[in-house]
Amino acid sequence: MIQISALPAFTDNYIWLLQDHATQRCAVVDPGDAAPVQAWLDAHPGWVLSDILVTHHHHDHVGGVEALKNATHATVYGPASENIPARDMALNDNDTLSVLGLDFDVYAVPGHTLGHIAYYHHGLLFCGDTLFAAGCGRLFEGTPAQMHHSLSRLAALPEDTLVYCTHEYTLSNLKFAAAVEPGNPDIAARLEKVSRLRSEGVISLPSTLALEKLTNPFLRTTETFVKQKADERNGQRNETPSEVFAALRAWKDKF
Repeated sequence: MIQISALPAFTDNYIWLLQDHATQRCAVVDPGDAAPVQAWLDAHPGWVLSDILVTHHHHDHVGGVEALKNATHATVYGPASENIPARDMALNDNDTLSVLGLDFDVYAVPGHTLGHIAYYHHGLLFCGDTLFAAGCGRLFEGTPAQMHHSLSRLAALPEDTLVYCTHEYTLSNLKFAAAVEPGNPDIAARLEKVSRLRSEGVISLPSTLALEKLTNPFLRTTETFVKQKADERNGQRNETPSEVFAALRAWKDKF
């Protein structure tokens, strides 16, 4: 069994740590800072960092890669079309890789950045800044249509999939979700729960795709009330789910 835990970094990033207790090998996802990972390794002698998985090129996801590679000689995986420091394996859509005995499928999910990828093993999704708990990433490089398509691909995975995104944005995302669907009881219940967790300093992740489909407005663009709210916000009829998504994302950017 692989144990997964979060190493906090910066103000709201999580570096995901995967541990294989049988071999005492571990992997990390999106180490924007080497220090939390190195501190964990120093506190757990005998453990070897064997793999580093990167979803996209932003500094808060790759800033620690080179130092960790130099210190541990871990294999670095990352998107082929982005500039990833110390990358050993350049990955494209539909590629597969084996990490700690688990086979991961690579999904190209452009939107936040053009080369952004996600890693999926049955039951586990490491999606960087594409899909967030109750939200999605900002569109720094891609188009709304690209991001909507990327989110739709991820939403088609099994509903029991655990969603390991890389920021603690859940509370603010749920406040926006409640503005989009004030009458949604699932959003209200989740907002209450996450508010309590965060007040106690407890992490709100991982989520599940089932929960996201109930509470994440960016995965609910075909819902009548969500479409009506998007139409109301931008004063036009949004004919397609992608247009609804674009209206929601523009609203969230200013929320």
